[in-house]
Amino acid sequence: QIPGIGRDLAQKITEYVTTGRLESFEELKKAIPEGILEFLNIPSVGPKTAKLLYDALKIKNVQQLQQAISEGRLKDIPGIKEKTIENILRGIELLYKGRERMNLAQAQRIAEEFLSKLKKLPEVKEISVAGSLRRRKETVRDIDILVVSLKPSSVIDSFVHLPMVGEILSQGETKSSVRTCEDIQVDCRIVPEKSYGAALLYFTGSKNFNIKIRQFAQGLGLKINEYGVFRGNRWLAGKTEEEIFRLLKMSYIEPELREDNGEIELAQSFSLPILVSPKDIKGDFHVHSRWSDGVNSIKEISEAALRLGYSYIAITDHSQGLRVARGLSIADLKKKKAEIERLNSSFSNFRIIFGAEVDIDSEGRLDYPDKVLKEFDLVIAAIHTGFKQSKEKLTRRLIGACKNRYVHILAHPTGRLWGVRPPYEIDLDELLKACRQTNTAIEINAYPDRLDINDVGARRAKELGVKLAIGTDAHSIEQLSAMEFGLAVARRAWLSAQDLLNSLSCDKFPQKST
Repeated sequence: QIPGIGRDLAQKITEYVTTGRLESFEELKKAIPEGILEFLNIPSVGPKTAKLLYDALKIKNVQQLQQAISEGRLKDIPGIKEKTIENILRGIELLYKGRERMNLAQAQRIAEEFLSKLKKLPEVKEISVAGSLRRRKETVRDIDILVVSLKPSSVIDSFVHLPMVGEILSQGETKSSVRTCEDIQVDCRIVPEKSYGAALLYFTGSKNFNIKIRQFAQGLGLKINEYGVFRGNRWLAGKTEEEIFRLLKMSYIEPELREDNGEIELAQSFSLPILVSPKDIKGDFHVHSRWSDGVNSIKEISEAALRLGYSYIAITDHSQGLRVARGLSIADLKKKKAEIERLNSSFSNFRIIFGAEVDIDSEGRLDYPDKVLKEFDLVIAAIHTGFKQSKEKLTRRLIGACKNRYVHILAHPTGRLWGVRPPYEIDLDELLKACRQTNTAIEINAYPDRLDINDVGARRAKELGVKLAIGTDAHSIEQLSAMEFGLAVARRAWLSAQDLLNSLSCDKFPQKST
């Protein structure tokens, strides 16, 4: 009954949904030589190159490919240039780096699978993640879970037999480590209720933060560890983190700040900033609709934004030059604007912002002329090509864009994609100074594989007086939830609500300086 789905396709869908496999796909995989599919996981290696490598060398995995490169065997293959070999080596490095750590969204998803199951156990009184995931780092190596229970062995037994567990690495009375079916290590530790806060503080880290806190406690004649805070052998606190910070005579330090970057010193004088929180976010500045490469209509996106409690949403489809993303022609822009105006007329306390993600070409020119740009309510400018240019030229391209009177935000300014493409080199301070002079904001792109600009760059932007704006870069309404990962970057960057355009009402957006 669904248009475009015939009897054969319906049978295949039914087969996959009911059995979890597709026989025709399994047969197709058998026809592809072993190794080619693994080569396709390497950034910069496409199907033609993968087949060329296999046909010429008969190698079957990435390790054999590395060996062939070190032996100089790729240089003899027609069509494989020195630059190609350099790109393959760089791609292998990115592949391994991506396998060592997962992005924040993947880590959170896996952790929530465990937490949702363990929370249902009657033996579990308290439960939380710890480690770098609780500090909301952009990438995470493994997942740490802390549990309070009077029946630790029962909880551990349930933990190791969860359906997500592929291998039990170790199992004791109060601690166990497993590897998931996705090859991710998850550690579960059971702690006494009176030590829960101390354990949470200790296992959240970071290592440098813990060292500094211990040194500070020693100055007060106290000892602090995962069991509590002690004066001599007398236990003083440890049930909650809050009571530990009170005992140390400092304000509570949010997990995202615990990196020994000055937060302990400010906590002593109760001078820590009030970090931005979800309630401060009034809208999203970077969303794609089906006008370009998104999957939802503007109406569907606006309805989803209303459900999130937003006051506005910016529809920023790609510009005309980005054909691969179905960039909009000037004629299509007029139709899109008319649709937005029609939809806006039906809202009273909500606004759809007519925007665009405008490409900055390899010479620094914007993809629409000024007479078109001035028609938008919001323009975000971004680089999508020419990533291998020099640091100076890339910086010049971005600065040129922010000097345009109609550009409000620079999107994903370092161009990175986790596990696929490293950030390109720019002179960040020079760019931020230009942003400050022109009143151009820098985006925190919340898409989990980007998180660009990162927390270090965002904090530097704040120091230099540059406003920031979180955009999810959502291409579907489900991806609007990525706002939480942009917030994680913002909080790790010490940002307060006033540092983000997202906390402002539509009529309060700062005007460009020219």
